[in-house]
Amino acid sequence: MKEEILNREDSLVGTRPVRQSRPPSRVKGFDVGYVDGDGVERRVPLRRARAVRFEDGLPVRSFPSYRGQRSYPGLYWSATTGGHVGFESWLERDHAVALDFDPQVIGYASQPMWLFWEGESGRVRCHAPDFFARLSDGRAMVIDSRPVECRSDERDIATFAATKLACAQAGWDYALWGEADEVWVANVRWLAGYRHARCRNEAVANRLQRYFARPGMLLAGAEETGDPIATLPVLFHLLWRQELTTDLSVLLSDRTVVHATANRPGEQ
Repeated sequence: MKEEILNREDSLVGTRPVRQSRPPSRVKGFDVGYVDGDGVERRVPLRRARAVRFEDGLPVRSFPSYRGQRSYPGLYWSATTGGHVGFESWLERDHAVALDFDPQVIGYASQPMWLFWEGESGRVRCHAPDFFARLSDGRAMVIDSRPVECRSDERDIATFAATKLACAQAGWDYALWGEADEVWVANVRWLAGYRHARCRNEAVANRLQRYFARPGMLLAGAEETGDPIATLPVLFHLLWRQELTTDLSVLLSDRTVVHATANRPGEQ
């Protein structure tokens, strides 16, 4: 059922169909600028950037907030990284949450690098992708966030095409993400409220795992395994950790059917 809601082609989170762009006909060699974990600014050719752990670096841009601003920047605390990840819009925030929720992602960072290249006009172009993610199998993914209706500008189309070309040369996956399914986003955003390890109580977690070895309704399981005031936060934490699972294409409720995951995240 999850795959019916999430289009995982070229992405880790479901997005609506996007306009495909052709690779630029002439792009000269890429350079990559980044800020390492010690705050030192560096710039290297793309071939040397393959070994850089961008997930451990600092943002190359700030996330300013000012009166009259049309976007909504902020910081999201990530359970995956144990630190804050910046975002420049609600869409980027939803993507930061989705990366945090995905068990394949073991590290990620926002505004991780500058890409520099000489475009077809001969002028130097630059672009800072929105996210860099490291996956559990060692692969890397670079992500741009942009609503579908905001992708018609030819300059933006050329920028995304050049970024995709650079990622292909570096051996990174590239994805251009838009809006995910609204119900899925609402459910994951709710579960993110229980992402911190402080929501876990091992004794309660074990009781919930035993109860949901067979599918059962969410509130009934919380009541059967203890006081719901104490068990519901643990239950939501296990759903966030995907140690319990449910159909997130349907809005969560007391009658949501939950069951234990066959293999917990990280297990074979």
